[in-house]
Amino acid sequence: MGQGTLSRRTLVAGMAVAGALGGIGRARPAGAAETIRIGFPTPVTGPFGAEAKDQVRSAELAIKQFNDAGGLDGRIAELLVRDDKLNPGEAATRTLELIEKDRAHFIVGALSSAVQLSVNEITRSRKVLYVSISQSDTINEAKDFSRTTFHEALNPHMTTAAVAKHTFKKGVKVAYLVADYAYGHEMLRGFKRAAAAIGAETAGEILHPFGAADYSTFMPRLRSMRPDILCICNFGRDQANSIKQANDFGLKKVARIVVPVLLHNQRLAAGPDAFEGVVGASNYYWRLEDTVPSAKAFNDAFRAAYGGAVPTDYGAYGYAAVRSLLMALKAAGSTDTGKVVDALETLKYDVAKGPEHYRACDHQAVQSVLVIEAKRKSEMASEADLFKILEVEPGSEAALRSCDELGHRA
Repeated sequence: MGQGTLSRRTLVAGMAVAGALGGIGRARPAGAAETIRIGFPTPVTGPFGAEAKDQVRSAELAIKQFNDAGGLDGRIAELLVRDDKLNPGEAATRTLELIEKDRAHFIVGALSSAVQLSVNEITRSRKVLYVSISQSDTINEAKDFSRTTFHEALNPHMTTAAVAKHTFKKGVKVAYLVADYAYGHEMLRGFKRAAAAIGAETAGEILHPFGAADYSTFMPRLRSMRPDILCICNFGRDQANSIKQANDFGLKKVARIVVPVLLHNQRLAAGPDAFEGVVGASNYYWRLEDTVPSAKAFNDAFRAAYGGAVPTDYGAYGYAAVRSLLMALKAAGSTDTGKVVDALETLKYDVAKGPEHYRACDHQAVQSVLVIEAKRKSEMASEADLFKILEVEPGSEAALRSCDELGHRA
């Protein structure tokens, strides 16, 4: 990815998006301390828009809490949101603009494997600290890593291992429906790796194009594989649409449906009947508040800020990433990149789901993985009561790919 230059049209479009979403253009009173600027590229338009907007709302809550607590010696923070349009080139342009034009001190964000790698290429070339909040195995690998790269999200290795542990058994036949881009391929690799360790068999696999509107041609082929488990590896609207069509074709009657990540917004979009009994992993579900004090505190703050609504899975990523960054900033007592990196590397934090920390070799957030199942309509106590928590796999460095496998040498 080249660094590129900004055309006048691109710059005007970017400023229009920024004005609509907040951040740029906020005037500071004369003599006020310089704000701490956190750039936030995410696809607020497009098929992942619902998840992106949740990221923004939760990130803004973290900013508000930091500012209400006095900021950093009176310096307040602001979030500069930019629409990356789920496009790596657009993301690179917006990130470069944030760094060079808007003088962002730090970057947080992204919601696509390819996009976050594009953002990371820009930030590491400029030595700007970046906290990614998109699932990816690649960003942890030595070839894409830098000292200023941090990854707060779960990764496909973690989620697929947790789901497979709960649903795969020796000898079961698993068929895979996979989105044909980085996210789908990484999830497929993770499931196959877990299946091999457990002794599950592959019945077959089908790749589908990203953003497919119709899955009807795939369903008879999947049924013909006679799987015990149908593993659907896609995201966003693709997940909702493919699960609905699998249900329409009766696949749920002959196979258990599992997904690597079971999404709050897509379960809402498709309704309880289509998703009933579907099992997947999640980084966060609001019912953690029943057992985890920090989840209760996060939920209560979110409810107070947003009219009683509860935070979602990808919202929690935005919150945890910005909160951990701001905690490190306070510990460093400075916006100096090197000092904040040092503080993040040693930070122990619990802001929404229990204890977390960033692993030394690759800056992956070590955190719990939830295995959840979509409830029947009759089981739901409220419209937000979407899932049962089947298991909480505790955070452990043993659950990650080893530093050596990722190419990090001691």
